[in-house]
Amino acid sequence: MNSATVSSAGLIQQRPFVLFWLARLAASMGYQMLALTIGWQVYEITNSAFDLGLVGLIQFVPAVVLTLLIGHAADRYDRRLIVRAAQSVYALAAVMITIALFTGALGRDLLFAAVFMIGTARAFELPTAHALAPSLVPAPMISRAVAAWTSANQTAIICGPALGGLIYALNPVLVGVVCLALFACSITLISFVRAKDLPEKREPPTFASVLAGFDYIRTRRRLLGVITLDLFVVILGGATALLPIYARDILSVGPIGLGLLRSAPAVGALITAIVLSRNPVERHIGRKMFAVVGIFGVATIVFGLSTWFPLSLLALAVLGASDAVSIVIRFSLVQIETPDEKRGRVSAINYLFVGSSNTLGEFESGLIAAWLGAVPSVVIGGLGSLVVAAVWMMLFPDLRRIDRFKPADREQVRM
Repeated sequence: MNSATVSSAGLIQQRPFVLFWLARLAASMGYQMLALTIGWQVYEITNSAFDLGLVGLIQFVPAVVLTLLIGHAADRYDRRLIVRAAQSVYALAAVMITIALFTGALGRDLLFAAVFMIGTARAFELPTAHALAPSLVPAPMISRAVAAWTSANQTAIICGPALGGLIYALNPVLVGVVCLALFACSITLISFVRAKDLPEKREPPTFASVLAGFDYIRTRRRLLGVITLDLFVVILGGATALLPIYARDILSVGPIGLGLLRSAPAVGALITAIVLSRNPVERHIGRKMFAVVGIFGVATIVFGLSTWFPLSLLALAVLGASDAVSIVIRFSLVQIETPDEKRGRVSAINYLFVGSSNTLGEFESGLIAAWLGAVPSVVIGGLGSLVVAAVWMMLFPDLRRIDRFKPADREQVRM
């Protein structure tokens, strides 16, 4: 399929990707609604910022311990099967929480057990799904597919918390029921996705093959810079764990307001992702990536200092928009520069450094908030993001000089 044909066809005509996009939307909505319920219940039960941070740490641990296993499994087995199994665990966690809410038996330990289950499943699902997505579209459409994938996630982050907060205000038990239905829908849709078959001959499961993802990233300086940039920015700039504190104690907007706060970053991100899926970033890629990281840091600081609900929503929306541009650039670079036979292992490592930085960032935010308060925690994180961006521009000058996405980007000088 030549470039002209791909351009005229569009993503909407790629049936496997459309099914995959819908499945991603359903699963992400269920996850966001469940996360809202867990966050609100943890803070209601414990009244502790540190315990809110522990929610992030508990999800981070499985990603660290299982990274090598996850990546190797994604490169050796049917990626659709792994995604379905992970989403089945989400459904089981939703059932546990729903029953506990209905019977009045919900407590801190049960919530943390459910968080561990979800974190383990998510550690398998996201890297595998990231590795699966490029095989569902022609190579010239990968960047647009990443933007569309991001739009599915952001749509879910908008609708999930907002709908979850509204349903929770009416009846908390119904949140779990809706989550279960969404996970079942996603599992069904994934079952109809037809991807390119894995090559019959795969590397044997040796220690060297398991570590191949680390070796591949280590020898490609751009990939190393892109992955570690997000790690430190999100660890320092993440304030998601503290949103229940802002909703209840600072902005006084309750669970419905919490849903809107959790949705606000996705409003900006969704608009941005839709634009990028139709008009992808094509020039000055490196400079734009660092610019939006700077905007992310400034927006974090504004949110941290705001005591006016509309301004807080606006700051979070700008934060989400800047992050969406960064995500599309970073994930496109990773997918374009990684051969399919290594995508599972590289995606697993990328998730460890990128995806898990969200959960580790939540723990960092909760820990600092327990010591200094929620506002200083968020402001310090925003300032830290600006410092990291400046340092990475000096440590990885090749990133700043990237102009276009192109296959030749794979051929880089080894360290």
